[in-house]
Amino acid sequence: SALMFASSHLRADKDVVLEAVREDGFSLQYASTELRGDKDLVMEAVRRSGSALLYASSNLQSDKDVVLAAMRENGFALRHASCNLQSDKEVVLEAVRKAGFALQYGSSNLQADKDFVLEAVREDGRALRYASAELRADKEVVRRAVL
Repeated sequence: SALMFASSHLRADKDVVLEAVREDGFSLQYASTELRGDKDLVMEAVRRSGSALLYASSNLQSDKDVVLAAMRENGFALRHASCNLQSDKEVVLEAVRKAGFALQYGSSNLQADKDFVLEAVREDGRALRYASAELRADKEVVRRAVL
């Protein structure tokens, strides 16, 4: 993004940064610290590129609305969500529906939740790798994974 070459003054200008993230969500990484904490701006960035969640403030990485928006674009963005949201059923379900492998970033409780694991392996059978040992030995789960 050309934003990386802009002055610090312009990287703190919401209008300029908003235009940049509309073109490329990853432009968020060049925004000022203050703008990385602006919910509207970050929502725009993660709708374009879910993994731009990495560059959001820690407060917004803990914001369920922001994280769900990121999951809808890219389930792997779960790795950038707060630990609390990596344990949130709604958030992790959204992630594994988009990318089954995102199960690896879900909490161990969810990796042991049969309904979650079934959803993950439905999307990508290889997500079985991140299921609990008990579920990797469950016939129904394994059958769903290999189909």
